Amino acid sequence: MASQQQPGAATAQAGVHQTAVLQQPQQPQLSQQQDFDPVHRFKMLIPQLKESLQNVMSIASLNFAHNTAIDNGIKSNDATVQRFDKSLEEFYALCDQLELCLRLAHECLSQSIDSAKHSPNLVPTATKPDTVQTESLSYSQYLSMIKSQISCAKDIHNALLECSKKIAGKGQQQGIL
Repeated sequence: MASQQQPGAATAQAGVHQTAVLQQPQQPQLSQQQDFDPVHRFKMLIPQLKESLQNVMSIASLNFAHNTAIDNGIKSNDATVQRFDKSLEEFYALCDQLELCLRLAHECLSQSIDSAKHSPNLVPTATKPDTVQTESLSYSQYLSMIKSQISCAKDIHNALLECSKKIAGKGQQQGIL
């Protein structure tokens, strides 16, 4: 009978393994998308922060009770208590992660605003003729805008090169004197 159960178990395990293999490509893609979204990460960290804060408060309460018992002579110092500093460090680490998520979200928002400001109108695509916007740019207008942006980037690049040459020239002159 043991030999009869093993093939069935192997078939069941193979079915579970095939199901897991089919689900794995979908899970990482969704997880990777959500990991890059700072707002989603922020929302996921909030429950952890609440739990960490509750942990800090409960450990502080236990430590106060333990220290009070020692001060009153009820207990000796032999009992082990949880370390408050470790739980507080975990709480601060979560706060730092939340701060980084908020800063990243703010940067994304400011880049989006800058993008809308410097290129407010879209170019209509040939794949969606029914959704042509009245405010969209023609292709030639889009090209001229891109050319002006490239020109501006080249001007900035040249100004930085000139500045670096001047700085390098002054450094060599000071080395000679």
